[in-house]
Amino acid sequence: MRVLNQRAVLDRLRAGGPATRPQIARDTGLSKPTVGQALLDLERHGLVRPTGRTTAGPGRSAVVYEPDPAAGHVLGVDIGRRRIRAAVADLAGRVIARVDERNRCRSASALVRTVKELATTTVAGAGLSWDDLLVKVVGTPGVPDPRSRALHHAPNLPGWERPGLLDDLEAELGAGLVVENDANLAAVGERAQGAARGAGVFACLTVGTGIGMGIVVDGRLFRGAHGAAGEVGYLPWPGQSEEDGRVRGQVESAAAAGSVVALARAHGLVARSAREVFAAAAAGDGRALAAVREEAERLAFVVAAVVAVVDPELVVLGGGVGGNTELLREPMEAALRRMTPLAPRVVAGELGDGAVLSGAIEMGLGTARELVFDRHR
Repeated sequence: MRVLNQRAVLDRLRAGGPATRPQIARDTGLSKPTVGQALLDLERHGLVRPTGRTTAGPGRSAVVYEPDPAAGHVLGVDIGRRRIRAAVADLAGRVIARVDERNRCRSASALVRTVKELATTTVAGAGLSWDDLLVKVVGTPGVPDPRSRALHHAPNLPGWERPGLLDDLEAELGAGLVVENDANLAAVGERAQGAARGAGVFACLTVGTGIGMGIVVDGRLFRGAHGAAGEVGYLPWPGQSEEDGRVRGQVESAAAAGSVVALARAHGLVARSAREVFAAAAAGDGRALAAVREEAERLAFVVAAVVAVVDPELVVLGGGVGGNTELLREPMEAALRRMTPLAPRVVAGELGDGAVLSGAIEMGLGTARELVFDRHR
């Protein structure tokens, strides 16, 4: 019973914010002496802390308590084709250390080692030890398969689809590891802190080196029967090869960053990257604007296909290409109006290149807040 009372008090502080003993007693239905004992126990275990006093009403001031954010920490990692990012956050979600590094790895083994080194550097930068971490969440392209312990559909990372890769990551990062699709985590991040706050049903379309989509239904990630929901890069697209369809995906080949460069060249503009194309379009270059319009129409096709099945409240655009919403939105919405009467609201993601990392932290916090109670008892 004592443990149940402690959980009830801690849950109240997490859900309702800082509170005094009388407020907690009123909200939980527990007696004031019971709440007082639970707070003493929780404070002794490092799970709550006094955060001030209140003088509301007559009489003596009362101590205000809150969950202690330093009771545990979460590590988030975002593995991309070009960048690797890591961050450590406390249980309040406050990021206390973040490190970004260019991804120069040419093999899966090198990438696993680099992830461990970057994570270790980040944890040390937070002034913590590895044992202070309750949960580690890694976001990566691909679909984790718990049976083969592999990642499927991750052709942009060399060797990343080999069997046993998840075991290799766990061997380096330790227990408490969660590996999740990066587009899914971007959706989690945008719902928690970004453009999809409060949305019950939405899609987050990330376009960069590859294309992916995180789908949220009734406030929860929708992964499908095999974890591949949102792998929209494998939608069909005219003119792409069968090999593209099997390996990389026809839509990904037609609409990811590389295709933006190819479209620009077809209009007579030589560019080394999609970033250069969008910069030229922003400066008014007609050739770049034409390429952007074509890219927008291809992305509109992806959205139209998903909208007919999921019926989202909105579609959030993110990623290195998708983040250029100010240039893409108008031609995208025009194309959607031609394609379907179900055109949704298209909005820019608010978290930029931190969307996946934010989602990793948010997902980790949900688990860590449950684990911390048992660890500290």
